[in-house]
Amino acid sequence: MWRGGSNTRTCKRRFFSSPTRSRHHRPPYICRLHSRGSQHLKAMAEVDHLAAERATARFDVEEMKVAWAGSRHAVHVADRMARLVASDPVFRKDNRTMLSRKELFKDTLRKAAHAWKRIVELRLTEEEADLLRQYVDQPGYVDLHWGMFVPAIKGQGTEEQQHKWLPLAYKFQIIGCYAQTELGHGSNVQGLETTATFDPKTDEFVIHSPTLTSSKWWPGGLGKASTHAVVYARLITEGKDYGIHGFIVQLRSLEDHSPLPGVTLGDIGGKFGSGAYNSMDNGVLRFDHVRIPRDQMLMRLSQVTREGKYVHSNVPKQLLYGTMVYVRQSIVADASKALSRAVCIAVRYSAVRKQFGSQDGGPETQVLNYKTQQSRLFPLLASAYAFRFVGDWLNWLYTDVTQKLEAKDFSTLQEAHACTAGLKAVTTSVTADAIEECRKLCGGHGYLNSSGLPELFAVYVPACTYEGDNVVLLLQVARILMKTVSQLASGKQPVGTMAYMGKVQYLMQCKSAVSSAEDWLNPDAIQEAFEARALRMAVNCAQNISQAASQEEAAGFYERSPDLLEAAVAHIQLIIVTKFIEKVHQEIPGHGVKEQLQALCNVYALYILHKHLGDFLATGCITPRQGALANEQLGKLYAQVRPNAVALVDAFNYTDHYLGSVLGRYDGDVYPALYEEAWKDPLNETVVPEGYHEYLRPLIKQQQLKLSRL
Repeated sequence: MWRGGSNTRTCKRRFFSSPTRSRHHRPPYICRLHSRGSQHLKAMAEVDHLAAERATARFDVEEMKVAWAGSRHAVHVADRMARLVASDPVFRKDNRTMLSRKELFKDTLRKAAHAWKRIVELRLTEEEADLLRQYVDQPGYVDLHWGMFVPAIKGQGTEEQQHKWLPLAYKFQIIGCYAQTELGHGSNVQGLETTATFDPKTDEFVIHSPTLTSSKWWPGGLGKASTHAVVYARLITEGKDYGIHGFIVQLRSLEDHSPLPGVTLGDIGGKFGSGAYNSMDNGVLRFDHVRIPRDQMLMRLSQVTREGKYVHSNVPKQLLYGTMVYVRQSIVADASKALSRAVCIAVRYSAVRKQFGSQDGGPETQVLNYKTQQSRLFPLLASAYAFRFVGDWLNWLYTDVTQKLEAKDFSTLQEAHACTAGLKAVTTSVTADAIEECRKLCGGHGYLNSSGLPELFAVYVPACTYEGDNVVLLLQVARILMKTVSQLASGKQPVGTMAYMGKVQYLMQCKSAVSSAEDWLNPDAIQEAFEARALRMAVNCAQNISQAASQEEAAGFYERSPDLLEAAVAHIQLIIVTKFIEKVHQEIPGHGVKEQLQALCNVYALYILHKHLGDFLATGCITPRQGALANEQLGKLYAQVRPNAVALVDAFNYTDHYLGSVLGRYDGDVYPALYEEAWKDPLNETVVPEGYHEYLRPLIKQQQLKLSRL
């Protein structure tokens, strides 16, 4: 690794004496750094500044990787795909935040095309291809093509439509997006204004944007890449509005990619952050009486006949919820990935960074040793694991719900909707806040793009809005909770994650038996406190709504909406805690792995209890003394996690390429890497900046002239 020297300084002086050098020319000492790239990488591999941290781990890291990934097969495939991407220079991303928007988008197209080329050449399975695209780690049109366009046709298209359109999509002979959100309507899907009016004379639908606010706005991949879209519009036939339906609409020519007649579309402009989600061409789309064949209406659930009659199929409309569960469980899985990346960076850097602590010139203290750092960081580490395991459970729920829907069993549908909506809302909100907290935990260096944290935050934060605004989703959960509470008196037993509400008489009266800090390590004590809190908050809300002066139920509901939001969050936090406890109770191989997961489970639960102590006290679930004991035990748990922290983030098994952070490097060699990254910035391509002769020199000379006159 280059450390500087007399020859380097000579090169630097020679370069500085030539301010007219090309702006694309790098200083000789920077060129030498890059020419010695292989030696540099080899040197990094030989120096592990975090070796001492890894030596203190009290568990088998390789087995923890299996617990995190779900299976040895998953570890193997993910590791292979991550390294395949990291070793390919086309997938370089360290310069992403320095590219202009046009350069960034072209780079995204290049990476997507190269990824597809590698998928085909290597004959990757669907699992492998999904992971490869994940590790490329650059938002682009393929995300919506595979994540929304294809599932929409699978879920809402007839067999004939699937046979026609899916082979084209699978081979990228067409590129699709999902055009639902409009300029004036997002979460309120029923308020969409785009119309699809059937014309029986020509057997066509006429797709039209009647107002400015009916413009499709935000669909990813729409702005520049997509050739087709699943467009959601109000179906009108025989003069009657039948509500929102999906239609496959071609947008661009397959010959020259130009917009088809009547189609106006483009990109909506730059978004928050450098690099980040700006690689995605989020688009705007307007239709001026665009005609499509009748059979391009997605007709699995309902059809329009040749004569214009609207008819329902014999396929239950509830089957659409299977797709919704799939999409939301993938969002929860993404939350654990994003959170774990941020935590990995913050933990490793906190172990490298040293600040204060020495009064006599001795070594400073690792930041990770400070209790304030631990109390902010370790709950986020525990949350990453908690979200991973509840995401795994949601994956199971998706399979279970789908099988039941196929059998026309809708008994668990409402509960599944509450789970997926609430978990999407809670995990994405927590993750967005946690990434920013990790940035602050890395001090000033966390603000640099090279830390990876600003871009990670900017990429992730839209998750709080897309696929349902989090507040709206939590209110949906609250409505289901209120309905469940109202049915308790009739003897109807709640199911699944709401089954605890069936213990209403006990949970409304019980008192926690905790008498020492160690008692809070008992999972039964934790679960009882969380169940009692969630149920009592829901019952209190239901009672307040029923006692509202207004006779309108809706008015009473929205009057109490702030309290209802908190009740919904309490219910979802109970689910996360419960699924973490269930995970820890399973057989988990590997020395010390189960013990570490148990500690993280307790950290997560007691941190939530500490953070929401007011709710637990106000509902009478625990006493102030018991709350203090929980906080005491939480501090002991942080001390237990401390020697294992670096190894726990190693278990995420992220390559340096995927992590994309000089602060989170596996070898901990942070400072030389930070220094080297600084010289890569385009501003350093010339020593004398562009604009010096126009703006700086006249200013300086003017001041010098004034001084000489004085």
